[in-house]
Amino acid sequence: MNSRFLTNAALLIAGGFLVVVSQAFGVSAFMWLMLGIGVFAVLASGAILVPRRGLPQRGLDATIGILGAWTIVASLVFSGTVVTWLGFASGVAFVALALIGLTLHELVTERVVHSIEVRTAAAEPEFAGMH
Repeated sequence: MNSRFLTNAALLIAGGFLVVVSQAFGVSAFMWLMLGIGVFAVLASGAILVPRRGLPQRGLDATIGILGAWTIVASLVFSGTVVTWLGFASGVAFVALALIGLTLHELVTERVVHSIEVRTAAAEPEFAGMH
């Protein structure tokens, strides 16, 4: 599997989890979960160092890293309903960034498949007359 797909899918799940937990758990438990997901996002954005990921995905990884760092700071600095809504917003942003990353991954994959189909279709008439 492609590393872009894996990191974006994991971020999608983590962001969705953060959104749900922000409304379901108490503030003290949520703050620790928010911290953990922020650390995960920063670590996952370390994939920016892999050159095969492409420039758009690397830019997205940088944005994810910045948002992850903000999520860590917000979980440690704020409290009460403020941290709940900041965590909710971070979760929504993680989900949005992950969906953008998954869309970029599919567009690149679709382009490759389309390129293979076009080349195959163009090559078939040459061999059709040789039967």
